[in-house]
Amino acid sequence: MHRIAKILISLSLMSLAAHAQLGMFSAEQRRAITREWTGERFPDGRPKVPDSVLERLKTCTAEEAWSVLRQNRYNNQFEGNWMELNADGNRTVGRVVTAVFMPARPDLHSFISETGKQEGRATAGGQNSWVIDTLVPGDVLVVDLFGKIKDGTFAGDNLATSIWTKSKNGFIVDGAVRDVSGISEIKGQKVFVRGVHPSAIAEVTLVGINVPIRIGGVTVMPGDVVVSDPEGLTFIPPHLAEKVADSSENTQLRDAWGHQMLREGKYSPGQIDSRWTPAMQEEFKKWAEQEKARRRKK
Repeated sequence: MHRIAKILISLSLMSLAAHAQLGMFSAEQRRAITREWTGERFPDGRPKVPDSVLERLKTCTAEEAWSVLRQNRYNNQFEGNWMELNADGNRTVGRVVTAVFMPARPDLHSFISETGKQEGRATAGGQNSWVIDTLVPGDVLVVDLFGKIKDGTFAGDNLATSIWTKSKNGFIVDGAVRDVSGISEIKGQKVFVRGVHPSAIAEVTLVGINVPIRIGGVTVMPGDVVVSDPEGLTFIPPHLAEKVADSSENTQLRDAWGHQMLREGKYSPGQIDSRWTPAMQEEFKKWAEQEKARRRKK
């Protein structure tokens, strides 16, 4: 009887581990909160916007994305005023993985630690490593550390190296990092933070992975596409990513064709800046198709 009881307890714990989810969000719930996305998903329910769309968004500006987002009533998707480390003139574009921390409280911290152990998360190191372990290529880790600077350093050069190794991308912290000299040696990894500090992360608890989080004035969802430009960060809902890419590409093509026509002297500034005639529209359409084909061959 004693042996049977042990087996039942063991099976119960295995079942709990299989169904537990840090942050209390299941794959089904992630699908529910991102139900407007109808494409491919990761096993945990996070939307997986295609690589081809991510590539097209690498030249998208905040203004180009803003117009599409506002038209679709997404009015709070841009956040500026970042410190950018390793800035090299290139953009950061990727699928968002979220993590949210709260000020430490012993009873909650104890529960999270126990839940992490049941879920098989690493017991060595801090809770900040748990979300890093989930990253795959193309991800951008976005961390809500409620703006904390001292003792709010999510990563140093070791964890930043791990982030880069797993995602080949940058990361964003509404908080701080440390070991900036070491992070600066990770070529290609851009990091967006509110500040830097030599302290280690302390007095915080990880309460959610791939749950909705707040970054400044933006609600960020797992599977969003984040796009950086010189003005800041735009978080694009997955179901609007391709629409933003289409609109951005069309705007850039129209600008390029207009500039070319002005250089050639074919049309006046007044003609380019006003509503185009049907003949101009048709001429632009043919040019744009050729230009898209040329870019795809690159």
